[in-house]
Amino acid sequence: QVQLVESGGGLVQAGGSLRLSCAASGRTFSSYAVGWFRQALGKEREFVATISWSGRSTDYADSVKGRFTISRDNAKKTVYLQMNSLKPEDTANYYCAARSGSYVFAWNEYDYWGQGTQVTVSS
Repeated sequence: QVQLVESGGGLVQAGGSLRLSCAASGRTFSSYAVGWFRQALGKEREFVATISWSGRSTDYADSVKGRFTISRDNAKKTVYLQMNSLKPEDTANYYCAARSGSYVFAWNEYDYWGQGTQVTVSS
């Protein structure tokens, strides 16, 4: 069982940066793959980035590749999403999610979810 809490969202201008944090509870967190997803108003939940339990493997959606970086600190039970060069189209509610085993890209294959944190990028 894992509980996740996101933080770090806010309002920024285009071109700015934010760092989102996903704090986890549960002693087995280090064995879970973690993903970041986002959902804009009126749109489906969208894959953003994911990281393996070891942190050695990562993957990103094409729309954020080169701008966003996912990382994790298992000692702190926290996963981060560093977002640079933000664009208005990045505006969404951002969620972190966890699953046991290998990371995947489909949101419905993740078992545990945070409550989300809102990111708004103005032009």
